[in-house]
Amino acid sequence: MNWLRNPAHARWLESETDALLGFASGSMTEEGFGYLDSDGELVASEGSHLWGTCRMIHTFALGALLGRPGAATMVDHGLRALQAHFHDDEHGGWFAQVGPDGVMDDTKMAYAHAFVILAAASATAAGRTGGRELLDEALATSLTRFWREDDGMVVESWDAEFTELEDYRGVNANMHTVEAYLAAADVTGDDVWLERAIRITKRVVDDFARGSSWRIPEHFDSRWGHLPDYNMDHPSDAFRPAGATVGHWFEWSRLALHGRSALEARGRTPEGWMLEGARELFELGVREGWDVDGADGFVYTVDFEGQPLVRERMHWVVTEAIGAAAALYRATGEEHVEAWYQLWWEYAAVHLIDEESGSWIHELDAENEPSATVWTGKPDIYHAIQATLIPRLPLAPVLAPALARGLLDT
Repeated sequence: MNWLRNPAHARWLESETDALLGFASGSMTEEGFGYLDSDGELVASEGSHLWGTCRMIHTFALGALLGRPGAATMVDHGLRALQAHFHDDEHGGWFAQVGPDGVMDDTKMAYAHAFVILAAASATAAGRTGGRELLDEALATSLTRFWREDDGMVVESWDAEFTELEDYRGVNANMHTVEAYLAAADVTGDDVWLERAIRITKRVVDDFARGSSWRIPEHFDSRWGHLPDYNMDHPSDAFRPAGATVGHWFEWSRLALHGRSALEARGRTPEGWMLEGARELFELGVREGWDVDGADGFVYTVDFEGQPLVRERMHWVVTEAIGAAAALYRATGEEHVEAWYQLWWEYAAVHLIDEESGSWIHELDAENEPSATVWTGKPDIYHAIQATLIPRLPLAPVLAPALARGLLDT
């Protein structure tokens, strides 16, 4: 049985979408959306993170486009919070973290600003008031503060005044910028954002990954020189872990396929590296990430010889593997890819999905027992909800614009 062609499986995915939206509805705070613990209760000390609030706006915009009552109200709340609490009216951009008493972290991060673009694009696709104005400002901020034309990449982070730029350069921030720019291209109709997304993807996939046996280097200095030993003294960092991050191989595989399909949708012929790189990254993720230490699941990171570094299993890695499998199958029709898709959903159902709450356990240890080495609680539905939708949508346009155009498989 091919699940990706099965209407019953599509209905099951739909039920998982609704369960995730229901769980996330408890994350609303005065300042945006907060951080949920394992029981779905707000963690007051975390306040509201920019990346988390924007991911919630994006996911509730998807819910609104799916016709889920209440989701549009959540989107509108998030948009107001971005303006009232996160926006820096003096220097521009958005603060990284806020709470009831004001700004908790005034850093201006490319990673979080990419999610402002994604949230605004999805809100615009959902027809929410203020979405397009936010999108225009977020794109202008990205272009003037983070994008570097000579590099074809974005820089990492600034201080609040945009006067001190961090020397570090990271692939993670660029990956989510690609996601955001693809959405912006589809929503605005301006293909300059598609061109920038593909420039970033080409450098990461066809240069960095190809030159490192497809194990994507993540950490660089200000001149884009690789830092292979970065964070080796703190290998399990949630955003900048040491070594190579298996889940990102799947994420870049899917993004390359989105970009490839976007070109084809515009009557343009994509370069061969896009499909080649997507396949290579997917297959490497299977070989070096899945079931490599005697238990099912993906290890979090490996070294540059392909040996496991951090063996904890992150929920988001499985969701990205599922999304990449669905995308690669849609692009190629290769049956072995669909078999992996089935196996990873089976694993998620057995080990990660909490049927009682509708949420996903965010982290397991090497024996597939709940853990909190890298992530505590359940702050995020973004990865999981996209895994329920990518199998039912075309590769181009991307998620929210595709839903707005009625392209969901049923």
